[in-house]
Amino acid sequence: MSDPFDGTERSLGQLVASATAEMSALVHDEIALAKAELRQDVKRGALGSIMGTGALVVLLFSLPMLSFALAYAINTWTGGHNGNGGWNLVWCFLLSFAFNVLVASLLGAIAVAKFKKVKPPEKTIASAKQTAAIMQNVKPHPRPEYDKALDKALDRPAAVARSSV
Repeated sequence: MSDPFDGTERSLGQLVASATAEMSALVHDEIALAKAELRQDVKRGALGSIMGTGALVVLLFSLPMLSFALAYAINTWTGGHNGNGGWNLVWCFLLSFAFNVLVASLLGAIAVAKFKKVKPPEKTIASAKQTAAIMQNVKPHPRPEYDKALDKALDRPAAVARSSV
């Protein structure tokens, strides 16, 4: 017979403590993995938000100044500066607006591209599914059948069912 204290066999308490520690470590590792993946996606989302905000800022705050400057520059470029008239200022302002919309569209397209790179934490989901599959297959050990005949033979009182409450 082997010595129960030589490290080859552990008590029920030791097994429960070991299982609890391993489950705790597994949960902590799952949480750490989820945090790492989410942190990366949050950075991508933040960059996309900054680009989108930049597009709005360009469109809203620079439109008046850019529109006037560009419209008068177009008018001057087409000959309006020397009294020959050049293009009508209406067309110059429309071209100025079209340029601003083009810049805002470019920034918006960059923002959409950054947002599309944000994806769910696939490694965490796969790991959690794997853990759940393993935990579903784990079955508790059945309790041994109680032998009433053995109690009668040994003159012991009948065993009382224990509650785990």
